[in-house]
This record gives sequence, C-alpha cells and structure tokens, in this order.
Amino acid sequence: MIRSPILDRLSRRRGEWLAFAAVAATVLGLTAWLAGEVGRSRAAEALRAQAAGSATLNVAVLRAELEKQRALPYVLSQDPDVQAALAGHEPVRIAALNAKLETLVRGTRTAVIYLIDASGTAIVSSNWREPTSFVGSNYRFRPYFTGAVTDGAAEHFALGTVSKRPGLYISRRIGEPNALLGVVVVKVEFDQVEADWGQSGAAVYVADPRGIVLLTSEPDWRFLAEAPIAPGDAGAIRASLQFGNAPLTPLPLRPRDAGTAGADFAALPDGSLQLASESAVPSTPWRLHLLLPADDALAAGARTARIAALGGAGSVLALAGLLLHRRQRSRTRAAEAVEARAELERRVEARTRDLSAANAQLTREIDERQRIEAKLQVARDELAQANRLATLGQVTAGLAHEVNQPVAAIRSYADNAVAFLDRGDHAAVRDNLATVAGLTERIGAITGTLRGFSRKATGETGPLALVEALDGALMLVGTRARRLGVALDADRPEPGLAVIANRVRLEQVLVNLLQNALDALEERPEPAIRIGLAATPMEAILTVADNGPGIAPEVLAALFTPFLTTKPRGVGLGLVISKDIVDEFGGHLAADNAPGGGACFTLTLRRAP
Repeated sequence: MIRSPILDRLSRRRGEWLAFAAVAATVLGLTAWLAGEVGRSRAAEALRAQAAGSATLNVAVLRAELEKQRALPYVLSQDPDVQAALAGHEPVRIAALNAKLETLVRGTRTAVIYLIDASGTAIVSSNWREPTSFVGSNYRFRPYFTGAVTDGAAEHFALGTVSKRPGLYISRRIGEPNALLGVVVVKVEFDQVEADWGQSGAAVYVADPRGIVLLTSEPDWRFLAEAPIAPGDAGAIRASLQFGNAPLTPLPLRPRDAGTAGADFAALPDGSLQLASESAVPSTPWRLHLLLPADDALAAGARTARIAALGGAGSVLALAGLLLHRRQRSRTRAAEAVEARAELERRVEARTRDLSAANAQLTREIDERQRIEAKLQVARDELAQANRLATLGQVTAGLAHEVNQPVAAIRSYADNAVAFLDRGDHAAVRDNLATVAGLTERIGAITGTLRGFSRKATGETGPLALVEALDGALMLVGTRARRLGVALDADRPEPGLAVIANRVRLEQVLVNLLQNALDALEERPEPAIRIGLAATPMEAILTVADNGPGIAPEVLAALFTPFLTTKPRGVGLGLVISKDIVDEFGGHLAADNAPGGGACFTLTLRRAP
C-alpha cells in the first residue's frame, strides 16, 4: 500500500510534536523543582539576615535594661543612710530607709530593693508595706548573698521564695569581708522586655549555660530546658529552690532540616517551621534564642522563584515551538514561508512604530524634567536668598551700631578740625581729616559687606580667597558676638589659600553656622566659639566649634532634614540650604559633638589649583 505524502508529512509532524511535548514537560518539571529549591535557599538567607537583625536588637534591649540596673546596687552601697542603717539597726533610720527605697523603686522601675545584714536577714525592703514583704526573711542560703560576701558583687537569676516571681538578683557587699556590714540587693524583673519581644512576631527566649529558659516571650516555656537534664542534676536544681518546683522538662521543639534551605530550623508542636537564631548576651553567661516563622517565607520564596523560572523556561519553549512550527510550515508550503516573512515584517514595522512613539514620549518627558529641574534650581536659589536676607535682618541691627560709632567719631573730628582751623593749626586739621577719611573707609567696608551679602548669588563657582569669605562672615556676626560676650577665636587663612566656591554663598554658610553657635551660647557661662583651619594639598577644612550644650543624639541623626529645628521660631532650613550649597561646591558639611562638650561643624572645601 502506497502512503500519501500528505499523510507522511502529517505523521512526521505529529511525532515531532509528541517528542517536543515530552521534552517540554521534563524541562518544566526540572525547572520548577530546581527553582523551588533555589527560592527556598534565598528565602532562608533573607530570614537569617532578618533573624540576626532582630536578635541583635533584642540583645541590645536586654543589655540596656541590665546595664541600667547594675549601677543601682553600687550607688546604694555608698549611701551613708544605707551604711548607717546596717551599722546601728536603729528603728528610725530603718523606717526612713524603707520609705526611701520604696520611692526609689518607683523611680527606677526595679521590682524590689532590700538590705540584708551580716547574718543574712533582710532588715530593710522597698516592699515593707506589702504582705509579701522581705523584711525578716533570711537569705543567707541564696547564692547572691554568699557571692556578694565572697566576691564583692554577684548576680543570680531565680524564682522569688516569697513573691514567686522570677527575676535577676543583683547584689553588692557593703563593707569588707572581715568587717561585713551587709549586702544590698536589687531584684530586676523583665516583664516589659518580654512583652516587647512578644510584639515582634517571633518567639524569643534566653537560656542560662545549662540550657534552662530564664526569660521568654512564650510564658509556657519558662524554666523549660533546651535538652533533657539528668535526674540527679534536676533534683539538685530543685533543692536549691532557684526555679521553685519547675519541672525542667525539654522545650516543645524538634530539629528539622528544611532541605536546601539549611539545617538551622526547628518545628513547633503544631508542625510549623521556625528559623532558629542564637546570640550571646554580652556581660552575662546567657544566650538569646530567636525563632522566626519560616513556612510562609520559604513557600513565598519558592513560589516566586518558580514563577520567574517557569516564565523564562516557558518563553524559551514557546520560542522553540515557534521555530518547530515554522520549520514544519516551511517544509510543507513555500508560500507559508513567504506569508511568515510578511507577518514578521509587519510585526517589526508595528514594533518600530511603537518604539518611535515611546522614544518621542521619552524625549518629551526629558524636556519636561529639564524644565522642572530649572524651576527647582530657581526655587532653591530664591530660598537661599530668602534665608540670606533673613540672616541679614538678624545682623543688621548690630551692624547699625558699628556704623554709628564711626559716624559719631567723624562728627567729633570735624568739629575739632574747625577749632584747629580757627587757631591756624593746619597740621592738626590735616591729621583730623585723615582720621575722618579712615573712618569713612570703615563705614564703606561695613556697608559693602552688607551689600555683597544681600546680593542674589549667581551660582557660579571658581577660585576664591578663603580669607575674604571668612572676614565677611566675621564682620556680619561680630557685633552680636561682642554683645553676647562671646569669645570669638579664629585661625586666619593665608591670603594665597584659595578654594572652589562662590563668595556670597560661602559667606551665607559661615554666617548660618556662626549664628547657630551664637543661638546655642545665649545665657551660657563663658561662651566661646573657635574657628579652626587645616589645609591639605587637595582640601581646606574649617571647623566651627562652640562650648554650648551640644546636639541631642536624636537631633544629630536627622540634623540635615528639612524643617527639623530646635529653635522656638526656627523653620529648619538653614542647615539644609548650607549643606546643599557646600555639596554644589564639591565639598562636604558634617556635624558632631566635640569631645569636650558643645557642637562642632566641619566644612570641607576643594582647594583651587
């Protein structure tokens, strides 16, 4: 039987498509599996970074609480009232000290503060009014008492024998070992820290070196153990009453390997997967553990990677299918090949039109952006000019006094010249007129500085003698500095030291910095401003430092943010404008607090060749 060529072609085409479908299914399956593993691995890395950051933050919160409370026992051990109460056991002193510690607890947010005499009996306690008062209880068996007597200080986490509340006991010895007066103890409870951990969405707990959970955001986990504790050891721990009658059973966690994501995962009893992170708590033998929910993040990572990979593989397979289809068509009919080329040309033409339209739209958007940037530059220049005029208004009143002085002197010298002229003393007249000329030059210098500072800057930068801008700024703020009694000390630049800047705008920056320093020094004892200068082959570095109160840390972190100000009538734009001006010069403006106190601004400018 002779087969038709058409049937042969159809059979061959069908066989090619079946083989293509089998290959495509295999490729898509492998792609989905590999992409899922890669996505889970990447999601696990992101979870590890998130867990590390959260653990670092939680450790910092816990350490801050510990360091805050550790200073209290030392301060109380030096208190004369505490030493006198332990030495004399006088009822009046003890009653007064009970009230004092009661007030101190409210102010420091500690749980309890109490004094133990040399026999181990509590004689003073901040909870002396409460039914669970520690007064009269003997704590000689407690490690924090014996440790403080032996070593001078001790820390011990335990369940309160009276209050039945867990906490860290921080103790300090009063007196020498051979002349012991007693021990002061501060109990710190971490309810707020644990509550804050509970808001994070992760399970957090802190374990001691034995693996027993001391602090936790999960109340049911307290005093459980990371691993089974030997029965003998568990009995000894219970006998010490450190954790009361806690069962010390293992935590409800089981290790679980999350495949390619890594082995640092654990599962809760409900089967949910958790990323486990562990960090040391500095200054303690404790370790903080954080369990971050991982199921949703790993599934999302795998899903996203699969979608992207399948999209790419599908595109490639679609292209391969298209090539196969075109090959079959070209083999079947030459006319279909011509039609395919025509279709391709049509698509290219349409795509070209689209690209041309997109290019025209992009050109219009670029032109519009350039117009907006030009308007923005004008607005910035006008804002800088407004700031400059506002600053000028602050200094004009003081400079008016500077002008009035030479004007009054001119009047006096002119009257004297008339008298000398009547007497025929021409030499004296000549001297007086020379002095008058010098005073007019002084007035001209002052008004010239004001005119220059009030001009709208052109924005052009170039070589500028640094001494000119510094002298102009010092003249503008000098009167206010003298009126406030501020000692203004400045390193004078060499005439040849030139920087890349614009004089008017650089003067504006210097005046802003000096005005801010003067604002900070109002009503300060012995106010002073120091302008330092350092030069390298490439840069000139000016520092403006004062001995004022300095800059608060929260303000310093966002100092150059618009509208941030600490002044009652300030708008928070002076430093922002100053930083923008210095950035345009190719320089840098930074702020910090000086080691000796006060604020310090550092202005770095490029030196002119």
